[in-house]
Amino acid sequence: MADTALVALISTLVLVGTIAIIAIALRWRRKRRRARGNPNPAGDYAARVKWAPRSGKLNFSSFIYMDVDGDGTYGQADRPMAGIVVRLYDGRGSFLASARSNGAGFANFPMSSKRRSAAIRRPGSYRFSVSVPPGWRATSANANQAVRLVEAPGSMVGLAGEGLPKPVGLAPGRTASGSTPARVEATLSVMGKGELLESHALPADGAFRFPLGVDADEIAIAGSGLDRRLKLSGYPIDLGLLAPGALAPDAPLKSIGFDDITPRGLCKVPSGHAGLDWHNLNAMSRDHTPSSEGYVNGNVSGAYIAYTSSGHPAEFGRAAPFGFHSVMLTAAWLASEGEVALVESWLGKELIASDEIALSALAPVHYAPMLKAVTRIRISTKHHWQAVLDDLTVAL
Repeated sequence: MADTALVALISTLVLVGTIAIIAIALRWRRKRRRARGNPNPAGDYAARVKWAPRSGKLNFSSFIYMDVDGDGTYGQADRPMAGIVVRLYDGRGSFLASARSNGAGFANFPMSSKRRSAAIRRPGSYRFSVSVPPGWRATSANANQAVRLVEAPGSMVGLAGEGLPKPVGLAPGRTASGSTPARVEATLSVMGKGELLESHALPADGAFRFPLGVDADEIAIAGSGLDRRLKLSGYPIDLGLLAPGALAPDAPLKSIGFDDITPRGLCKVPSGHAGLDWHNLNAMSRDHTPSSEGYVNGNVSGAYIAYTSSGHPAEFGRAAPFGFHSVMLTAAWLASEGEVALVESWLGKELIASDEIALSALAPVHYAPMLKAVTRIRISTKHHWQAVLDDLTVAL
């Protein structure tokens, strides 16, 4: 009887193996046939007759953007955000999956009525929940959205949404920070449309950090020779260590971008670009490196940024003194969130400013030392991760 069972087992295994081999052979035959193509031209452009779901998957996506102007609507001034976590829940509130937004701002959830690996497999109500970073706000007021999906037998994947989630706008909490030298008496005023919104007395020989309201569009510092004014962007500001003799408010400023260096995705910044010498900085398209959140989020104009090659110190400058107004600085990766950049400014052989800037891969810091005369700027990072630069503003 044992022999009979063994023979039956072997026969079953042989049968299963034979069926598997036949299935694999048929699959390869279909692949070869598709690769070879059809010799009959009659069906080259035929209208589809059998409308039924296919075995593939289709992305159902949530779109997240940096709301640069803070108006809650995705417009021309705004930028797609990478690395933002979106979670998917079913109608009962059960967690299904999570995804991070890609370089184009889309957090994708595969949908299919046939594929078990798809995150969305059946009709019903689904909730898309955007994880708003700490200190940020959802300007569009729609971080949580419910979307209903219905059966669609003639569609590509057998399901269709009654609508897609609306774009979700995010904006960082803006702050103005920096530090002061000893024995100073100065005031920081926050302006909005030419009106004084609030003022703060700056500490002597200490660091300061003040929140900026949504209506603020300019700050002004006065007292002890530290006078300066700065138009605000949509990002946090770090003024560094305030020093007397800042750039005059009417100084002719030039914004240096990195879009006109190369049509390729990546290129070392050559000396002579914008009239400066460059060392160890690369210009790169924002989406050239996959899954690099800071290269996307640190791009504030055009489509290119510069970064410190391999995380090593980088420099730019020239023999003749020039003014160093500001630059946008970002951490290249979410894995390096909180990296610290050291920015050293030199006039000849004299180090005239040295500031440490905490970086994020989610948004740039607008570092604005507003130095009247420098010849060399050196940028390094504490842990040797890449720092991203954009919109360098100088007075040449």
